[in-house]
Amino acid sequence: MYNKFAKEILSQYDKIRDFEESELDSRKKYIYATIPRIKEIDIEIQSCGISIARAVLSDTEDYELLLKNMEKKIQELKGEKAVLLTESNIPLSYLVLHYHCEKCKDTGLLNGGEKCKCYKQKLINKAYGMSNLSNTLKKENFDYFDFSLFSTQSVGGEPLPPKGNIENIYKNCLAFVDHFEKPTTANLLFYGNPGSGKTFMCNCVAKELLDKGKIVLYQTSFKILEILGDYKLRNTSSTALEASYQLLFDSDLLIIDDLGTEMTNTFTNTELFNIINTRLITNKKMIISTNLSPNEISDIYSSRLSSRVFGAFTFMKFYGKDLRWEK
Repeated sequence: MYNKFAKEILSQYDKIRDFEESELDSRKKYIYATIPRIKEIDIEIQSCGISIARAVLSDTEDYELLLKNMEKKIQELKGEKAVLLTESNIPLSYLVLHYHCEKCKDTGLLNGGEKCKCYKQKLINKAYGMSNLSNTLKKENFDYFDFSLFSTQSVGGEPLPPKGNIENIYKNCLAFVDHFEKPTTANLLFYGNPGSGKTFMCNCVAKELLDKGKIVLYQTSFKILEILGDYKLRNTSSTALEASYQLLFDSDLLIIDDLGTEMTNTFTNTELFNIINTRLITNKKMIISTNLSPNEISDIYSSRLSSRVFGAFTFMKFYGKDLRWEK
């Protein structure tokens, strides 16, 4: 399965490059037809490059002088080309190959052969069935956050009305994104009743960090424990399973949604502690979303796990009307 995912991802990169090269070719044809001199300039630049290559191969005595003259000519031609484009109100990038990922040039690989972060994120999306996440994040992000859905009326016993409370949470989540790289930035735990905005807020943070090129793994606790069970308890082994397991520890941000929906026993307590503790040691950030209260977390999970969570996460309570009905 892992090899299948890898082939599919590499095929996606091939299609991206083919598309962008085709688009560049179309843009060149348009420019050459509109400003014929630019085609002549490109041919002259290409000719200079060939002359330089020939000089290198022939190892002539005046190689350095020829190289200097050719480089000067190329710069003059590029300057003329830039002026012509600018005078026609055409951006200089119009005749440049566009990349979806500047780091790997849409190959999935960096110069040293290491896989690019964009490749790893595509692998996560494949391995964890997160391919629909991008569509979700188009509608669930900070740009679409609607504070008017939250009541300005006080809720019994709470220090702030729901709107004031969500405004504080919103600011804290923006700060989490802004200071993501800092070791002192605390992990986040969202708790409250279903429909109070926890998952939407998780999506907002995920979108911001994905846009910054971070590797984000977003999965329910039930699915995570299912993968852990397959990896640890079953006698089968595969590259795909190995990769899926390791991604729990290697992603820049792990979002564990719906903590408490998984079956709780000694195994799940141990494995959840292992993930959380390892990520804390390596300073890999986490967000946990749960319908459980802090007291229920203490009652359900081992003291070792709950104390680690209480010590390393900032707890944020969501409350108010069920927003799914409000929408």
